[in-house]
Amino acid sequence: MVVRTLFPIVVVACAVFLAAVSGLAAAGESAQRPLNFENDIVPILSRYGCNSSGCHGKADGQNGFKLSVFGFDPAADYRALAVEGRGRRVSPAAPDKSLLLLKASGGMPHGGGVRIPPERPELTTLRRWIAEGLPFGSASDPQITRIELSQHEAVLGMGQSLTLAVTAMWSDGRREDVTHLAKFQSNSEGLAGVDELGLVTAGQSPGVAAVMASYLGQVDTLHLVIPRQPALENYPQPTEHNFIDTHVYRRLRQLNIVPAEVCSDADFLRRVSLDLIGTLPTADEARHFLADDRPDRRALLVDELLKRPEFADYWALKWADLLRVDRQAIGHRGAYDFYRWIRTSLAEAKPLDVLAREVITADGPLSESPPANFYTAVPEPGKVAGTISQVFLGVRIECAQCHHHPFDRWTQTDYFGMSAYFAQLQRKPTPLGETLVALGDPVTTHPRTGQAIAAHALGQPLPAKNPEGDRRRELADWVTAADNPWFARNLANRVWAHLLGRGLVEPVDDFRDTNPPTNPELLDALGRHLVEQGFDLRALIRTICASRVYQHASRPNETSARDEQNYSRALLKRLDAEVLLDAVSQVTGVSEKFDGAPAGTRAIQLWDSQVEHYFLRLFGRPVRETACECERVVEPSVAQVLHLLNSERIDGKLRHDAGRIARLVQAEPDNARLVDELYLTVFARLPTDAERKVAVDHLARNGASERRASAEDLVWTMLNSLEFVFNH
Repeated sequence: MVVRTLFPIVVVACAVFLAAVSGLAAAGESAQRPLNFENDIVPILSRYGCNSSGCHGKADGQNGFKLSVFGFDPAADYRALAVEGRGRRVSPAAPDKSLLLLKASGGMPHGGGVRIPPERPELTTLRRWIAEGLPFGSASDPQITRIELSQHEAVLGMGQSLTLAVTAMWSDGRREDVTHLAKFQSNSEGLAGVDELGLVTAGQSPGVAAVMASYLGQVDTLHLVIPRQPALENYPQPTEHNFIDTHVYRRLRQLNIVPAEVCSDADFLRRVSLDLIGTLPTADEARHFLADDRPDRRALLVDELLKRPEFADYWALKWADLLRVDRQAIGHRGAYDFYRWIRTSLAEAKPLDVLAREVITADGPLSESPPANFYTAVPEPGKVAGTISQVFLGVRIECAQCHHHPFDRWTQTDYFGMSAYFAQLQRKPTPLGETLVALGDPVTTHPRTGQAIAAHALGQPLPAKNPEGDRRRELADWVTAADNPWFARNLANRVWAHLLGRGLVEPVDDFRDTNPPTNPELLDALGRHLVEQGFDLRALIRTICASRVYQHASRPNETSARDEQNYSRALLKRLDAEVLLDAVSQVTGVSEKFDGAPAGTRAIQLWDSQVEHYFLRLFGRPVRETACECERVVEPSVAQVLHLLNSERIDGKLRHDAGRIARLVQAEPDNARLVDELYLTVFARLPTDAERKVAVDHLARNGASERRASAEDLVWTMLNSLEFVFNH
């Protein structure tokens, strides 16, 4: 058995001692009962990495020895150990000569080094299993029902540690300490790390982390709060606008982090305009809003933005990314019709549960049922099931196609149960064109056991038979139900992540027990609110924008400088590729021309993600090959910086004779007023006194003959600033 590892096993002496005591106790208990291969041997192979994807669990195995990844197929693993290789890996007649023991313990050369030291009780268990004739076990043997961590919630000071214990519960009522065989993982190593024996150590940043333990496909999670130190004696009481503030400020108080002040009107105008309609406010809009003295001007602004056509343009772009509106996969006509259906649905304020239902149950001629084109973009039942789960539930099930999900509860039965909902779908040619229909009662089988798997939703028991008629209608009822554990929370989380810069669950499409929300109570409240509002997207946005949390300033205070996950301040958000390109075009007054699109088309209005455009590709536009939010690249790069600095196309927009800068220079002879107009145009705010003086001096220093060129250089500098490239 050859095992390749990236890191050696390093443990502190006391942790080794505790684990050894725990392991010896477990070994003593197991000695009183018959061994079961799946229950007693597979966990050892998993604990020491033998069946990991980097070792014998990879596709081709290692040196002729292959195990199922993460032990998802115990029967195959048993054959690999006990039968394959002419039985040379284990020797019941001479257990101590077995290759399995010799290579694992260092008795023979092994590419992975010593995996199980000779004194470990796990090696004793392996030897006993071999000596007893390699028992596989029987179906009547006890089955694991769940595992339980010694703690589920804890507050841990920076740099402090705690040790976790894991108890397995069996169907015969037995409780067993399996800490020495469990696997541990943190969802945020920067906040809290965990070693192989369950020793959790907090880092030096405040926040919330989750530590997961897994054993035999069961998982449990510790929710860890790490407050900032020292504690504040006189914590301020910020005003709360709605329930969002209540939940966020409760958590910030727990972390000893003081929330930021409320942002300026100028910052709010720019932020909410970019967030809701993907469009910069114009100079006139900025001037009007900054002069508005009505106490509810911010709420009125949000209402105005929600009614604008750009709202449907921008949010249709986001939904088209998720629903795979891909011309190359669907075709020109189908992709355009699908996009128009999405945009019309958003413009008409179609509830999100209705939109989801219409996608899931779409059928009929593709020319008359645009959402049916979704099944052209994603034609295979398994991939459809994965995409529907990821988009509408925020749950990733693709891993379970081949093996039990390593960090979640989903099995192959769950995966193929979801796939079975879409097994009836066929595309038929008709006089009305290609038509999507659900026909027959095809059987979906488990690829490993051959068992027939009836269509059933995630987390639901396996039924005896498939639903009558089009199975997808049952799925749509379950997905969009008010009490679905994921649907409303997933949608609320996606909207929250867009507006606040980070999801309560992050990544936003990775809901699982081992990746809990940083503020569970807030996520639950947002989900309930969305249900109560009839799944109205605009109502949810209106509520979030009304909160004080959304209106935080982006500048950190001394307590929040290291907080990136608890919404103590507004996070800087890089503009989407389409939004940034439109912003450059709007500021310069020179529109962009896209191949195949009418003149004047804005980037956020592009329905076709395959339109060739260097700027959009460079700044991370998704290609819509998957439903993952990660397709949209938001990390900055050197190439992006150099493009903004040196692009001939951007320079051409700045210096265009009919552009905005040329017109403003001609219309406004006073340098101070010109500078004010440029700042309103680019930043949606007036300059500070210091900024105005520097800019006016720059214009005056270069003289009247170079006034336009000086103004162009000034705007070029502003376009390359963080204030322009980021939403703050």
